[in-house]
Amino acid sequence: MTTRRIRLGVQVQPQHATYPKIRATVLELEQLGVDVLFNWDHFYPLSGEPDGLHFESWTELASWAELTSTVELGALVNCNSYRNADLQADMARTIDHISDGRFIFGTGSGWFERDYDEYGYEFGTVGGRLDALAEALPRIEARWPKLNPPPVRDIPVLIGGGGEKKTLRLVAKHADIWHSFTPPEDLPRKLGILREHGEAVGRDTSEIELSNELKGRSEADAEQLLEQGVSLFTLGITGPDYDLEPVRRWLAWRDARNG
Repeated sequence: MTTRRIRLGVQVQPQHATYPKIRATVLELEQLGVDVLFNWDHFYPLSGEPDGLHFESWTELASWAELTSTVELGALVNCNSYRNADLQADMARTIDHISDGRFIFGTGSGWFERDYDEYGYEFGTVGGRLDALAEALPRIEARWPKLNPPPVRDIPVLIGGGGEKKTLRLVAKHADIWHSFTPPEDLPRKLGILREHGEAVGRDTSEIELSNELKGRSEADAEQLLEQGVSLFTLGITGPDYDLEPVRRWLAWRDARNG
C-alpha cells in the first residue's frame, strides 16, 4: 500500500451550470474537505447538450484561487496547444501567487477536435501534439525562475495520459504527478514501462505521485489502485446540479484509510 497520504480531487466540470452554481459548489467542496479542485481545459461541453453552458478554464481557476483558502487547484488537464509555452508558465505563476502556493500545473497534449476547429487551432496528429508538449515543458520549467516574482513554490507538474512511448516518457522526465484512467489490472504493466523510461532519463519514478479516476469504479477497484501506489483519487462531477453525494462517500473512504 502507498505510504503517501490519500487525497481526493474533485473535477468540477465547467459545463451546463451557471457560474453562481459553480462558485457555490467550489465553496461547498472546500468546506467538505476535498484536497484538490480541478476543472478541465475545453471550450464546449464534453457530454450532454453540445452547445450547453460552458466556461473557460484558466480564468475560472483564478477565480477559484481567490474564493478558496485551503484546497489545491488546477486543470485536469490544461491543453498545451491553446497557449504559448512561456505564457502558460506566466499564467501558472500568477495563479500560484493568487492562491498562495496552491496551484498544480496539470497539462496534456489535447484531443478534443471541436475545440481546435472552432477556435482556429491546428488539430494535427496525436504524435505531433505530443511532440509539441515535449517542446513546451522545458520552456515552461525554464521560464518560472526567470519571472519576477518567481512562483511561491516549485509548482507541481501533473501530466495526464497513458500513452506508453511518448506520454510516459514525458511523465518520467517532467511530472510530479501522473494522472490516468488506467484500470487496476493494467496499472502494474504501465508502471513497469514508466520505470523503464525513468531509467532512460535518469529519474527514480517512485517519487512521482500516482493519480487515477474514481468515476465508474468500485471500492474494490480503489483498494486495488491503492495497493499499487495510487494516492490521489479524482472524481468528476457535472452541472447543472453537481451531485455531491458520491464526493461525500469517497471522502469517508479516504478518511477511513488515512486513519
